Amino acid sequence: MTTTRHFPTDFLWGAAAASYQIEGAVEADGRTPSIWDTFCREPGAVLGGDTGDVACDHYHRMPQDVAMMKELNLASYRFSVAWPRVCPDGGPVNPAGLNFYSRLTDELLEAGIKPWLTLYHWDLPQALEDRGGWTERDTAYRFLDYALAVHDALGDRVDAWTTHNEPWCSAFLGYTSGGHAPGRSEGVAGVVAAHHLLLGHGLFVDEFRRRGGTPEQGKAVGITLNPTVADPFDPAREADVEAARRLDGFHNRVFLEPLFHGKYADDLSRDTEGMLFQCRQWEEFVLDGDLELISAPTDFLGVNFYHGDLPAAVPFDVEPDELLGSRIEHSPRHRESPYPGDGFVFPRTGRPTTDRDWEIDPAALTRLLVRLREEYDAPPIYITENGAMAHDVLEDGAVHDVGRQQFLEQHLHATLDALEQGVQVDGYFVWSLMDNFEWSYGYAHRFGIVHVDYDTQVRTPKDSARWYADVITQNRLPVA
Repeated sequence: MTTTRHFPTDFLWGAAAASYQIEGAVEADGRTPSIWDTFCREPGAVLGGDTGDVACDHYHRMPQDVAMMKELNLASYRFSVAWPRVCPDGGPVNPAGLNFYSRLTDELLEAGIKPWLTLYHWDLPQALEDRGGWTERDTAYRFLDYALAVHDALGDRVDAWTTHNEPWCSAFLGYTSGGHAPGRSEGVAGVVAAHHLLLGHGLFVDEFRRRGGTPEQGKAVGITLNPTVADPFDPAREADVEAARRLDGFHNRVFLEPLFHGKYADDLSRDTEGMLFQCRQWEEFVLDGDLELISAPTDFLGVNFYHGDLPAAVPFDVEPDELLGSRIEHSPRHRESPYPGDGFVFPRTGRPTTDRDWEIDPAALTRLLVRLREEYDAPPIYITENGAMAHDVLEDGAVHDVGRQQFLEQHLHATLDALEQGVQVDGYFVWSLMDNFEWSYGYAHRFGIVHVDYDTQVRTPKDSARWYADVITQNRLPVA
């Protein structure tokens, strides 16, 4: 017997992408280098020595890509704006760079697709990094200048505004592990960077409200995080329980507590005791009034989810080949844990994995969403990224990505499970619209529901794209 499960009538369906991953045209129309342009040129930083110089050439193929979105029945497109394109070197506004996003916005609206704008998806102007990047408080104010310039140009047509995408990656992979741009391995600097990223968020939210950005005016502002579910690998092993607490603190609560409770958790200070950045404790970078700005109410919370985590403390008493190893290794040249202090290992559990070796656990998504409601009284939630990497093969003009389709279907059912438990989830964006430059993994990992031939730039919707288009149309899932 087959039944169906329905999504809310006004559920928002979309797909997501990011500027550096798809646009290419890194020197076009006044754009200057970002930290990722620089990082990609460091030996061993990215698999194969890949760069985003061309990527999907979306900068030149944008109208055709929007037409493709319409064919796939997307109701919304989540894109990011390239800071070094709009404000080269972090300086004055570049009209030519802004014009690209104005044209993109118009194309989307003409196609009946809601623009969902992200202001920062990791491509900090290199000139600002040269002055200290996110470890400098001034960067938060330069972010505000840039964000308001984008709002000046697009605020009349864009209703949904996201400040940051996954600030955990920007802060801890960028400044603690060195696995992502800008490639700095400086311990507790990641916490300092996290605070300044949150400060930039709070500064923009404050100005957004001053400009009349309220739900009553049809406008919304929020932030996208990538929280995990941190379960101890062995709940009976005290060291593993402690590892899970620390992982939860450095990955989840370092952002959730200031955003929704207006404070940093006490155990964050205990876990970083004695760790200094520029001869100062990270708490000294938190000034009066910061937390009030950071904790100002937002209209939505974006959640990116790919897997949960089962950390085990180091050392772990099994043979190395029985371990997944450090899945916190986000770069081929990874040197340090992204968590100040001791890292963790993530032993294999026997669950199925994606081709990126991430274990598949849809129930963890349900638990995460319920936690966000119960512990943080989160505003309406949107799943802003969810997807699976696969070694896709284009054969006879088609890609039969059954595994990806199953992954998406399982996580959509998990979303419905959360809805049935009272969590307000208002939309879902698949990651990603099309194959693209996948950060430190270059072009070796494909996440798209649309295949991209990087030599010819031909786009081919995969089987998962056709399936997703049908789900959008029907607004429901079958249950066997």
